[in-house]
Amino acid sequence: MASGAAKRRRVPINKPLFDGLPDPVVLLDAARHVVYANRAAQDLFECGPEGDDLAMSIRHPVVLDTIERVLAGAPSHTAEITLPVPVARTFQLHASRVTPDPAGNPTVDPGGDVVAVVVMFRDMTTAVRAEQMRVDFVNNASHELRSPLTAILGFIETIRGPARDNTEAREKFLAIMAREAERMRRLIEDLLSLSKVEANEHVRPRETIDVTAVVRGVADILETRAGERSVQFDISADADLPPVIGEENQLTQVFRNILENAVIYGDEKTVVKISIGTVARMPDTGRAGVVVAVTDHGKGIPRDAIPRLTERFYRADESRSPGRSGNPNSTGLGLAIVKHIINRHRGHLRIASQVDKGSTFSVYLPVA
Repeated sequence: MASGAAKRRRVPINKPLFDGLPDPVVLLDAARHVVYANRAAQDLFECGPEGDDLAMSIRHPVVLDTIERVLAGAPSHTAEITLPVPVARTFQLHASRVTPDPAGNPTVDPGGDVVAVVVMFRDMTTAVRAEQMRVDFVNNASHELRSPLTAILGFIETIRGPARDNTEAREKFLAIMAREAERMRRLIEDLLSLSKVEANEHVRPRETIDVTAVVRGVADILETRAGERSVQFDISADADLPPVIGEENQLTQVFRNILENAVIYGDEKTVVKISIGTVARMPDTGRAGVVVAVTDHGKGIPRDAIPRLTERFYRADESRSPGRSGNPNSTGLGLAIVKHIINRHRGHLRIASQVDKGSTFSVYLPVA
């Protein structure tokens, strides 16, 4: 009797061991019900540690097909999937059938559910993005650097030839060459910054930030620039604002870009209004958040241009500033960087504009 009882004993799941794994792991019974999901899986799929059919949390057809193959008799199956929300992430999915140990003991949780399948999600996002960034960097750099390089080479040839003894022309061409070289430097810096942001976009920040302090700090930095156009900042913030989840340096970059654009594209001798408050439900996510709305009084943006503002190298300077040169320092990457930083923070960017009246850029960030 003692020997038979030993063979029928339960082998409990070591939950602390699974919770210590960096990759999401889900244990399922033969009916595809979640027996246990470790902490990484709970964070990824926003589910509890135990629950109903896995399809209630993960509706990806490849995931469900992989599990069905194993439940149907395959010892294991591997596939690659991309989960698009909240930020696109690529995983190598591996599902294995669980067999009893040599003593015939099935693996069960303390509640008695038998584990039939172990599903592990190995995060391949960093490797996939690194390769994509390499391709994008080469393509973007080769395309965008071609024009300034061609201009510089042409001026060098002119200075060494027809303008060799023309001091006035030489000084003029050297000034243009300096501007083109500076343009290339800014472009490379922005491309590197964009690549860095994209590489970590799937890794959510963990710090808590006082967003009002960040916005006021940016306004102080841009005060001289705003004064050159007689533009003033009017900042109003709700009392007792909760902190947001974020990285201070990146949020500084976001608000510097938006406030600087408001100064450049707004009319002279106007006020840029910055309002900071709370919202019960952010767009898309429905979570509580803080919104920072920056409103300028300028020429506005045509409706058909608004969806493209965050595209790489898209410049709406002509439509935003007819008769003006717009931002001479623009590389066309600023709002693309802003978009990816806000995505990393699980936030939302909303742009509203009326031609000849102005634009409002609203940044939503989840509360801590």
